[in-house]
Amino acid sequence: MGSITEPISCLEKGELKVSALTNKEMYHQHHHGRSAHNMSVTSLRKKSDLALLSKVRWGCLGAVLANLQEVFLGTKLAVLFPAIPVAIVAQYRHFGSAWVFALSLLGLIPLAERVSFLTEQIAYYTGPTVGGLLNATCGNATELIIALLALRLEKITVVKCSLVGSVLSNLLLVLGSSLFCGGLFNLHKEQTFERKQADVNSGLLILGLLCLMLPLAFRYYAVASGIEALKPTLLLSRICSIVMLLAYVAFLFFQLKTHRQIFEAQEKDVEDDDDDEDDTVNSEDEAVIGFPSAMVWLLGMTAVIALLSEYVVGTIEEASQYWGISVSFNSIILLPIVGNAAEHAGAIIFAFKNKLDITLGVSLGSATQVSMFVIPLTVVVAWIMGIRMDLDFKLLETTSLFVGVLVTVFTLQDGTSHYMKGLVLLLCYVAIGACFFVLKISPDQENFLHLGV
Repeated sequence: MGSITEPISCLEKGELKVSALTNKEMYHQHHHGRSAHNMSVTSLRKKSDLALLSKVRWGCLGAVLANLQEVFLGTKLAVLFPAIPVAIVAQYRHFGSAWVFALSLLGLIPLAERVSFLTEQIAYYTGPTVGGLLNATCGNATELIIALLALRLEKITVVKCSLVGSVLSNLLLVLGSSLFCGGLFNLHKEQTFERKQADVNSGLLILGLLCLMLPLAFRYYAVASGIEALKPTLLLSRICSIVMLLAYVAFLFFQLKTHRQIFEAQEKDVEDDDDDEDDTVNSEDEAVIGFPSAMVWLLGMTAVIALLSEYVVGTIEEASQYWGISVSFNSIILLPIVGNAAEHAGAIIFAFKNKLDITLGVSLGSATQVSMFVIPLTVVVAWIMGIRMDLDFKLLETTSLFVGVLVTVFTLQDGTSHYMKGLVLLLCYVAIGACFFVLKISPDQENFLHLGV
């Protein structure tokens, strides 16, 4: 058993080599730092063929080319990378808001997957705890960046609807399609999953739902009682946001430290999958790029995500008007689907393989992260920026979220699955999507609804 592979970038020759751990030990520690999010998107990765690069005479150039190949060609979504420069050209050449919006959404799909790949590479060197925290932070980086950019432009409708849509997408679309497809493919097999981790996530989702319902109920009560509603609702929202963030920090400590064994079913599933699938990247027990390279690429791709997200936020209203649909529909349906397309596909693939613990880890984990971390974080950031954003997501959005969480909790209560459960979740998502599709109000009216009483 040899030491781990040296960083391949020629800029890293002077870096201290991590040679104290054997490959087996590194593999074991690395898998303890992986999240279900990372496990799901590995199904979309592919091995890079370095045969041609091995013939490059200059070692430094070969190392750089190998690094580029791993980052850009190590995914089955590489075909979508050209959408990124095309979106930038469309923005500067004024091709139209609809084109810029659509191309930016396409460009975000491979970037989100590559961010997951890079955080996994970094986790090889940082250990399980830091790796787990990094995965928890970057797991929904696209949604967080879009929300913060929309918040900076005071597009409260886009912020609230995109975050609600992300939770609904994970609970109803991703989980529903996974259970439906997995149930049909494994029609004569019993599909089971670990209830303990589902119960933990369900409890947090219900807590998050309570914190979103309280400002809405308080506002209606205040208006009916003839007392001031705006300032108390905003104060209540900020208190609830702090409660949600504290709960999420406790959840991370629970997941990564005290009760790690509850979530180890995911790791066992992916290790079993490594034994069965020798042609996937999962079978590697070493990092394929060095730590400094991974950090540089992570920062660079995050910057590109921020650029494309700025295009999306800046053109969503004009694109919605051009297509004849509401901003709410684009924010609740389109943005979440595109932002998490890679992990969504991975979740369905693992459901086909009857590995529902990973599927649930993706859908429930992402929904919990958005509900308990991203949503309250945007309220706190808005507070710091002097922007009035509360947790009153209005009646229609909150009702949709309530039904989504309720149906999901009932679906997972017995620890088994079949295609009918997935179909019910999918049909709930279709009904909610239809509701926002027929909602025809102008962007000014939507902003007024989310800013006013």
